[in-house]
Amino acid sequence: MKRILFFLGCIGFAASSSAQLGFNPHFDFTIESDTVIVPTSIIQKQVLFIGGVHEVQTTDTYGNAAGAFVAKQWHDFIGFTADDASSDLGWISVNHEMIVADDNIGDGGGMTVFKIARDAATDTIVIVEQTLSDGRTGEFFNVDFVNTVGETGMNCGGIQSEADGRIWTAEEWFRSDNSSIADRDISDFTIGTGTADGQLAPNGFPGFDGEVIAKYQNYNYMVEIDPKEAVAVRKQYNWGRQPFEGGVVMPDNQTVYLGADATPGILTKFVATTPGDFTVGTTYFYAEDVAEKWVEIDNSSLVTMLNYADSAIAHGATMFNRLEWVAYNEADGNVYLTETGRDNPASRWNDELADGGKFARHHFARADEQFRTGPDDADYVDYYGRILKLDVTTSEISVYLEGGPNYGGDVHEDDYPATHLSNPDGLGFITIGDVTYMLICEDLNGTSNGRMPMGYSNRTCEMFMLDTRIQEPTLEDLIRIAQVPIGAEITGVRATPDGKTIMFNSQHPDAANPYPYNNSCTIALTGFDKGFANTPEIEASEELVLYPNPAADFVYMNKTTDVAIYNAAGELIKVLREVDKINVSTLDAGTYFIQTGEGETKTLIKQ
Repeated sequence: MKRILFFLGCIGFAASSSAQLGFNPHFDFTIESDTVIVPTSIIQKQVLFIGGVHEVQTTDTYGNAAGAFVAKQWHDFIGFTADDASSDLGWISVNHEMIVADDNIGDGGGMTVFKIARDAATDTIVIVEQTLSDGRTGEFFNVDFVNTVGETGMNCGGIQSEADGRIWTAEEWFRSDNSSIADRDISDFTIGTGTADGQLAPNGFPGFDGEVIAKYQNYNYMVEIDPKEAVAVRKQYNWGRQPFEGGVVMPDNQTVYLGADATPGILTKFVATTPGDFTVGTTYFYAEDVAEKWVEIDNSSLVTMLNYADSAIAHGATMFNRLEWVAYNEADGNVYLTETGRDNPASRWNDELADGGKFARHHFARADEQFRTGPDDADYVDYYGRILKLDVTTSEISVYLEGGPNYGGDVHEDDYPATHLSNPDGLGFITIGDVTYMLICEDLNGTSNGRMPMGYSNRTCEMFMLDTRIQEPTLEDLIRIAQVPIGAEITGVRATPDGKTIMFNSQHPDAANPYPYNNSCTIALTGFDKGFANTPEIEASEELVLYPNPAADFVYMNKTTDVAIYNAAGELIKVLREVDKINVSTLDAGTYFIQTGEGETKTLIKQ
């Protein structure tokens, strides 16, 4: 199917300069592959970092001397911190979600950091050798959690500050007692003072210094790291202990939005008293049914922060079905979240419903569509998940793009849709020229009900681009730009600020895949910006005819083509692929412009 990235500019009333992404990055879905598939032609693919192969430089750990040891696997979050002091691009931070014991790197999960630059001749990414202040020299560096914050666990998502590139890693692996952490040291942990088994205590935390907690209670926080020196800084005890996945520090350097990967998942906001100081401020949970939406929770109480979800639920927190990535869209100033979904959430959130939690309104709407009484019904299903939009001005949350399509059962390979969005997870944005695109990663919960064609057990995960100028996007507007191999999840999408490169991870692939795709890999795609150019003159062709015009419901065309619909203000409303008719029944009455993939534009009057 032909896919074109439309760019507003070919219409007479729009900007005088006319540009568009002048190549087609979309490729067709492959049911199963043993490699990473990306757009061919202009796009260059590089494997930057290979888990289990590349060595990381370590500090003294558990009494073992510093050295070089093979990196951990299961790459997840990718963070980027710009280097404003040199010609290098900046530092990359990569999470390791896998839980393993390692005498030299540290038990639990972890992170690897490295610095990148751009080769001027080829536009590709190069790894920069560094020497850190602690004496470590090399290309890849293990982040020291053991000697700073008392270890870490299952590092999944995280935060990249929109203000200054500071990085936090999310400890998603929620633990309930010491027996579940398999830690070499399960003695009580003292915040801010003392040592334990040769480990230095974490940096002090106002109000909590000297507090003693069980060792398992020192997991499941957002943890700030310093990517330039490859060390952990502190755990954010005042943001609550939760199974964190995603978050974002807003451009004001004060407001933080946080998502928890749970059913129920709770949306959290923190507002720092002083910009840049996230140790002091106010913590809130989201409650959709109250006037102010954000309800303060006592972050000075360690007991409350250790039992954050229970406290929020008891006071009417809104319940979501697995909140994962949280991302800021500079094009509209709002925050977007992936709600990954879970097949049958009732067993996961009905207890919290009884304890005071409230379902998000869109779940009631979905339940009504399923002809059931509500999301507490045992038959309520949420196979595909969705992308949510948080309007930061009104604090209203709405569904931006619903996953699916929902066929109500398994789908044969012959009937499988060209585009199917299942369980969105990683989320990011890239601005190319003056157009911002959303970047969406899948993490399939299962293969039933059309998430994969009938008979295929591999969860093939894809990554898509979406033009954010489309006001009411549909699945048909998604453009496939990457697909990972058998066994893998696609994670951590991150764009470089220059709009040239998109990075992502292929996580936990099948060991039978050919090298290097039998390991977790961090991959860079470069060249999306090269399609930008002045729109060429269009040669005369058969003129587009719209009939009837004016129209009330359907408009027919004399040719089959891709079309974009713009309103009178020049805002992109919708993109349709390979059509010869347009359903305009849902449009408001007024003037619209229909633009073909070839650049021809016609005026349409909607009655």
